[in-house]
Amino acid sequence: MIREAVNGVLNKSNLASTEIDFLFAGDLLNQCISSSFGLRDLKIPYFGIFGACSTFIEGMSLGSIFLDGNAANHVICATSSHFCSAEKQFRFPLELGNQRPQSAQWTVTGAGAAILSRTGNGPYVTYTTPGRIMDLDIKDANNMGAAMAPAAFDTLMTHFEDTGRTPSDYDAIFTGDLGYVGKDILQDLAKTKGFQIQSNYEDCGVLIFDQQKQDTHSGGSGCACIATVFSSFIYPKLMNHELKRVLLIGTGALMNSTSTQQSESIPGIAHAVSVEIL
Repeated sequence: MIREAVNGVLNKSNLASTEIDFLFAGDLLNQCISSSFGLRDLKIPYFGIFGACSTFIEGMSLGSIFLDGNAANHVICATSSHFCSAEKQFRFPLELGNQRPQSAQWTVTGAGAAILSRTGNGPYVTYTTPGRIMDLDIKDANNMGAAMAPAAFDTLMTHFEDTGRTPSDYDAIFTGDLGYVGKDILQDLAKTKGFQIQSNYEDCGVLIFDQQKQDTHSGGSGCACIATVFSSFIYPKLMNHELKRVLLIGTGALMNSTSTQQSESIPGIAHAVSVEIL
């Protein structure tokens, strides 16, 4: 899937793979093998990155910095995730038929890719806000929204402090995959600092599935969650000028397949980029 996504974005851009200076990619599977195996034939200088479900926005942040520092002309940011594989690695194989609590989320099966360039007509990445690791001692792997929401809140507040912007400066604010549970937590946390974000805030984990028809409990998750929603839903709205300024906050749970079994807490991370069409 990630190979098809990257080849697809190359075809749309009319750029050859030889014109891409760097490729930033990662995923959820052991040592990011989906990315390294899927993209190995492209022969593009490759940075394998891991930010869990924040990986796509982490890639956009790093790629933007490379472009702004004149270290590249074109970069690709890509990621993927897969429901069955993620369940087997982080929770239980589906064959066991385990019951899932309502706070659980469904990993998105998909892939997304974006090309960032030094020149062009936009949309433009105007700010990047790297996140800090936040750990409030959440240990339930079936409640990822609660584990990641504090990191999203910290990055959101840092972004407002650094830029002087407020929620009303954005047409829309999107988090990666907090789901219904984490979305409510983030809205409540924002209120403690005097920010009302309900009117223009949405979560990609909420948007990606139909909760009632698909019974996806707290919504979607996974590296592909924000990558696919941005590529297929948000980006076209920017190009059509339905949205002119958005803030994307990729959220991730920095756990592995054994840490929760060892009663470790789940650290969260969130990286943000603002994207604008001028």
